Amino acid sequence: MSELLDGLNDRQKEAVEYMDGPLLILAGAGSGKTRVLTYKIAYLLEKEIVKPWQILAITFTNKAAKEMKERVEGLVGQVAQDMWLGTFHSVCVRILKREIELLGYTRDFNIFDEIDKEKVLKEVTKKLNIDEKMYPIGLLKSEISKAKEVMKDNLTYQKEAMGDFRKEEIAKVYNMYQDTLKSNNSIDFDDIIMLTVKLFLENPDRLLYYQQKFSYILVDEYQDTNKTQFLLISLLSSATGNICVVGDESQSIYGFRGADITNILNFEKEFPNAKIVKLEENYRSTKNILNAANEVIKNNSSKLDKVLWTQNEEGEKIEYKTLNNEYEEVEYVVDKIDELCRKENQKYSDFAVLFRTNAQARVLEEVFMKSGTPYKLIGGIKFYARKEIKDIISYLKLIQNKNDNIALKRIINEPKRGIGDTAVDKLDMLASQKGVSIFELIQDSNNLTGIRSAGNIILFRDMINSFIRVKNEIKVSELIKKVLKESGYEDMLNSEGTKETEIRFDNLMEFIGVAIEFENENAEHTLGDFLESIALVSDVDNLDETTEAVTLMTMHSAKGLEFKNVFIVGMEEGLFPSKRSIEEDGQTEEERRLCYVAITRAQKHLFLTNTKKRTLYGSTTFSIPSRFIEEIPDSVLSEDAIDNRNGKKSASTRTWLDDEYKKVETYISNRNRVSENVERKVRPNVGITVDAFLKNLAGTTIPQKANVASEMKYKVGMEVKHKKFGIGVIENIEPEGDDFKLEIMFDNSGFKRLMANYTPLEIINKD
Repeated sequence: MSELLDGLNDRQKEAVEYMDGPLLILAGAGSGKTRVLTYKIAYLLEKEIVKPWQILAITFTNKAAKEMKERVEGLVGQVAQDMWLGTFHSVCVRILKREIELLGYTRDFNIFDEIDKEKVLKEVTKKLNIDEKMYPIGLLKSEISKAKEVMKDNLTYQKEAMGDFRKEEIAKVYNMYQDTLKSNNSIDFDDIIMLTVKLFLENPDRLLYYQQKFSYILVDEYQDTNKTQFLLISLLSSATGNICVVGDESQSIYGFRGADITNILNFEKEFPNAKIVKLEENYRSTKNILNAANEVIKNNSSKLDKVLWTQNEEGEKIEYKTLNNEYEEVEYVVDKIDELCRKENQKYSDFAVLFRTNAQARVLEEVFMKSGTPYKLIGGIKFYARKEIKDIISYLKLIQNKNDNIALKRIINEPKRGIGDTAVDKLDMLASQKGVSIFELIQDSNNLTGIRSAGNIILFRDMINSFIRVKNEIKVSELIKKVLKESGYEDMLNSEGTKETEIRFDNLMEFIGVAIEFENENAEHTLGDFLESIALVSDVDNLDETTEAVTLMTMHSAKGLEFKNVFIVGMEEGLFPSKRSIEEDGQTEEERRLCYVAITRAQKHLFLTNTKKRTLYGSTTFSIPSRFIEEIPDSVLSEDAIDNRNGKKSASTRTWLDDEYKKVETYISNRNRVSENVERKVRPNVGITVDAFLKNLAGTTIPQKANVASEMKYKVGMEVKHKKFGIGVIENIEPEGDDFKLEIMFDNSGFKRLMANYTPLEIINKD
């Protein structure tokens, strides 16, 4: 241990050894931040500055937490097991399991996942008679999550909503939603940190206990923290000031989830006398890849003063290719991968294909499947969201927490046991009237008088009670097997005998494997701990890096990972950067940071692609290259890439461009017939003007199609009638290929987007 710091560079050593108050380690991509964090923890223990149980280390994924703990154990041994090391959510759940009774819950609370959350919101909107068309479940989920991210509980939200009818309706939903959670003795994912902060604010003695307990606090990926996470670590560290955060503002890419980049930009203001140590030497990428990343990110204004450099070789030049469409784009990727595997003896697992939006995954999968190239898609149908897994988890949740009505409703008739919706609704109503949970209600058979399926309900009740009696006596994996057998779920799958049920059965066997792995890794493997562990899992946590396959994933999912070879596909305006980011002030900076993250995942080879036209969300549009392509200097691009970007095209392409010029001229001659609102948006993806559109025709790739119909009978402000939706007013019109997209607010049906050529509308009022 005396030679612990010998393998670190000067800046890394400085960061590890500094102990005099708040410290920001500004760690660029590939600069060894995880190494510094683990060595800092080891140094704290080696020098006996703190005891292991006095260290709180927080990461953002279970995968990162596990890797960090393994590294620390490799340096200091088993003593590392006594640290508190985990994600923000897992640490807070650990605290809540000790203290949540102070907030009116019991310690056997459950954590609702997104599917549970949607189910509750559907029930709430139904009870409140709120129209889901006017207030979609997705909108309600998002609004409640955003509120919790900034410490707005339902009562605070309700106060702030006064005078705003729409917000007042959402406040009603939020109120009943929280009441439902509490009556189920459950919390949702967004509650975890908010309730922990609330606990500390309302109980100063408990805050003091944890402040004294944690003598040194370390936080990874600090640029991704939101308001509640910032409040949490500020509260915990305020007594000692011993806080070390590691982050990189250039990799702050989760603003849409509530991450607040100002937390890292203003660290010195929030923590007086803070020291900043910059880790600027990159150990991952070649000089060419790193220079490309630096040149892109320097165009952002919200950044700190640092420039990455590397002693690595200059490396291969970056390739950039424009293809005709999304299928040719992926075929190019597949061909390149096969070529490198043959010529350079590379493995499929050395490759990653990164894309901006999940909608791009369909074509990627289709082409990879047809080519026979092995791949794994990160972020597809989540394992724990599959029906059969969700069903068995609901059994386990009910066994753990008898107040969980949502879990009970899901499995009381799954598999079918003759308990219909009418009976369940009656049970729900009776339980609500008596102020008890449904399971509590059915404990007394007298409450089932008049319900036709009472006998089946009693059998279900007795079965669950038998599971509850043994839950603490047998392993979780054995309990799952018992549930599968005695509930009839296993027999149901075996009796159907289809390929689908075979896959579902295999998934359940995999779930048992998950439980066995959990038991092997956890000394106290209780059912509650198991449910907590699967509630906090993420897609990246399940990434098996040993599988011999190409990794397909979004750029957001790729953060924290690295690959020898990276393809970034879909480098087009309106896709990357996204349409929304272009329309909203300041949002392109986060897209640029995302580009920086994507580029710096690559170690050796980097390929950038886009298309002349792309079909996405059912609409085909012509494209212009992403602005990020233009920000990459010629010096790091291959000759072919430079030619591609600078517009050296074949005769056939020039002919095609001539045709496009004619289409644009036709558009201009007819544009007086189009409403002013449409005229402003020649490119619905981006909102580009006619002049800019013509200018882009001279650029690298084909612009968006501007073939607008010569006649347009609809105008903004017109009152129209639809057979199904009734009467409404046209609020906006946008060209969509050869058609127009009409945005209409209907009096009774709410907001709708309709295509002009395919929607029969009666014009009521032309004004």
